[in-house]
Amino acid sequence: MKRKPGEPIYLKRHMLGLALALLASILLPLLYHRYIGALSFATRFGAGLLIAVGSATALYFAYRSSAESEP
Repeated sequence: MKRKPGEPIYLKRHMLGLALALLASILLPLLYHRYIGALSFATRFGAGLLIAVGSATALYFAYRSSAESEP
């Protein structure tokens, strides 16, 4: 199956990285709250947002070159 020009690529590693970033932004604050110490909802929300922004930036820089080299 041939891709159309301008259609994004979705490799298995891209989708795995995206799934891990999504799960990390949800699970890490909840696991901290459960096992280490109590956190307010606002703190959990802020931490999840920071993790999501950081992981999105990391994914952008990690996979930008593989997307650009695709014909």
